[in-house]
Amino acid sequence: MVHLFDSSALNSPLPDVIPELGARFEAAGYELSLVGGPVRDLFLGRVSPDLDFTTNARPDDIIRVIKGWADTFWEIGREFGTIGMRKDGYQVEVTTYRADAYDPDSRKPAVAFGDKLEDDLFRRDFTMNAMALRLPSMELVDPFGGARDLHAGMVRTPGAPSTSFSDDPLRMMRAARFASQLGVQVAPDVFEAMREMAGRIGIISAERVRDELTKLICGKAPWTGVDLLVESGLADHVLPEVSALRLEIDEHHRHKDVYQHSLTVLRQACELETGSDGPVPAPDFVLRFAALMHDVGKPATRRFEPNGSVSFLHHDGVGAKLTAKRMKALRFDNDTTKAVARLVELHMRFYGYGDAGWTDSAVRRYVNDAGPLLQRLHRLTRSDVTTRNRRKAERLAFAYDDLEQRIAALAEQEELAAIRPDLDGEQIMALLQIRPGPVVGRAYRFLLEERMENGPRSEAETAELLHAWWADQPENPIAGTGTIPDTTERESREQPEAAGPNEKDSKK
Repeated sequence: MVHLFDSSALNSPLPDVIPELGARFEAAGYELSLVGGPVRDLFLGRVSPDLDFTTNARPDDIIRVIKGWADTFWEIGREFGTIGMRKDGYQVEVTTYRADAYDPDSRKPAVAFGDKLEDDLFRRDFTMNAMALRLPSMELVDPFGGARDLHAGMVRTPGAPSTSFSDDPLRMMRAARFASQLGVQVAPDVFEAMREMAGRIGIISAERVRDELTKLICGKAPWTGVDLLVESGLADHVLPEVSALRLEIDEHHRHKDVYQHSLTVLRQACELETGSDGPVPAPDFVLRFAALMHDVGKPATRRFEPNGSVSFLHHDGVGAKLTAKRMKALRFDNDTTKAVARLVELHMRFYGYGDAGWTDSAVRRYVNDAGPLLQRLHRLTRSDVTTRNRRKAERLAFAYDDLEQRIAALAEQEELAAIRPDLDGEQIMALLQIRPGPVVGRAYRFLLEERMENGPRSEAETAELLHAWWADQPENPIAGTGTIPDTTERESREQPEAAGPNEKDSKK
């Protein structure tokens, strides 16, 4: 299907780089078409900063056409027929028509260049991405009904789904990602192929799976994409901990469906994200993934109690370890892994506050343990309330409101965001007349504990506490006497080198 594209329907005009590049290729005697995601996005009323083009020109020809026009270009993808460039802030890739042949046991294609645009479109993942805009004539080429499927909100493949997924199994995860990002559904034959071929995802590298999963979680409706992964069986291979949440409901229905609860928590966490100027700008992967994974420790800790109840003792700690293990397997970076696992570990900390109340010391510990994750923890904890019991939900919300007010009130009096002892490492060594070493760290931790328990003190009061602690330490020559030793003469004889405090101790 070929017809002129009505650019007047766009919410914003096409970037100048698109017709300019089309004119250059036409003048050089080559075909050029905008293709794939950028064309799909035109139908969705948006223009991507990343523009993909396809052409019958070979890589050397592409370079000759764009030299002197592109701001810069690179040849990293030359082997696959791709030349990348940057022009007026847009990242552009121009790729020679492809007709790839795939090894069933490998994602790496044997590259074969093609000569026809339609053949290139046929090898693409889904019909909505198999549309092209010929340039500079602005003819829409849509041989597989991509515009129709996009309008219907349906994910279909240009050819047989089994062939498409055999060529590149990652396309199965991409279907779930589109469900999350675009709010579309997969066609029945596409879902059936996903279900039958889910195991083939195992040949895809962990890094590529991670990248698709990240995009899915950061989509408009990630719970939809996750559900598709689980129902198709893909999650059994990439997120088995989430699949395991579908605990069998026992005949007495003594506990709720943990899997559906987790999807609800994920949705509610998304709703609590803030705008770009807020403390948790959407989309926040760390908060969202922690919401999805927060209960993954429950299957391993589930116990049926004699009174008929079900317990999941320590599922928070177990879940944090399982989450970290899965994220490491998917090659997530250390900082992201630690942040998500920490939120999972802390998500139960609040419970009990409403019944027993917390001392100021407990509030300080809560803030200190959360550290920079506090705003995310607030949202995760609130999202974890999915009970239909209105009175219980209101009681928990009131209790958390009270906790946040307590945190705010203490923050006005103390530096809760960066709680430190009232003496630093240099001061500790000067007062105790000791050199850098493990004792300084122990003293620092002692003072930090005092700070947590009793709030800030004056420097004189803290020095007195420190001397009392030092009097009972085994390193003190007269430990247990309560007397502060005069070590000035000994230190003078040793003539220690000038040394700063242990950096890690003094900045905890």
